[in-house]
Amino acid sequence: MLFEYLRPRSLASPQDVTEYLVLHQAAQHFRLEVEHRENFTAYCQWYDQMAAENRATLAQMRCELNLLAWFSGRGGG
Repeated sequence: MLFEYLRPRSLASPQDVTEYLVLHQAAQHFRLEVEHRENFTAYCQWYDQMAAENRATLAQMRCELNLLAWFSGRGGG
């Protein structure tokens, strides 16, 4: 039949509906878990980058002259 897809389908059984809902819930849970793990990985990468930048800044600051100590008479750097 040409327009067979327009014909109303029979109603799903309660077991079919339950199975569909359980599968849908599992798919949603899986998608949220994947999203959470991707976000956590991105956060860890950002945190590592910030920590490396902060360590580099600290090393640079330790190499610079301590002008405040120099002016107070304790010598510099």
